[in-house]
Amino acid sequence: MSVALDMNTPDNISKTTSVPVEKSDAQWREELTPEEYRVLRQAGTERPYTGEYWDTHTEGVYQCRACGSQLFTSREKFDSHCGWPSFWAPLAEGTVRYLHDRTMGMDRVEVRCANCDSHLGHVFEGEGYGTPTDQRFCINSVSLRLVTPEES
Repeated sequence: MSVALDMNTPDNISKTTSVPVEKSDAQWREELTPEEYRVLRQAGTERPYTGEYWDTHTEGVYQCRACGSQLFTSREKFDSHCGWPSFWAPLAEGTVRYLHDRTMGMDRVEVRCANCDSHLGHVFEGEGYGTPTDQRFCINSVSLRLVTPEES
């Protein structure tokens, strides 16, 4: 299912303020590595072409590394050559939420896990990729954990 986003308006930005998983900052720091914490909890970005999944073609489900929620599948993953894992849609509606991101002098749409509010990456549209949604969910590898059919 496609999520229509207009990058110039906040119409499709999530207005939800509560999420099911709520932990203290100390709990997140204890559970996550320093890099996971920086990206997932402080909205950081891993360097391009360095993450574990940017060029992976393994079949499976991508879970949120912080809480384990299923977010994306390998069926929606595609090669965008941007240096981060790219998906043309999330696993299901409601698995991610969207926030306007005006940091770093840009106007973007941030993607977060709907279950624990961890930063995943950003979604872009209208870039001309031959995908069913014309969207690119550009997600940090460190925000994800790939679970293969053999592991599930």
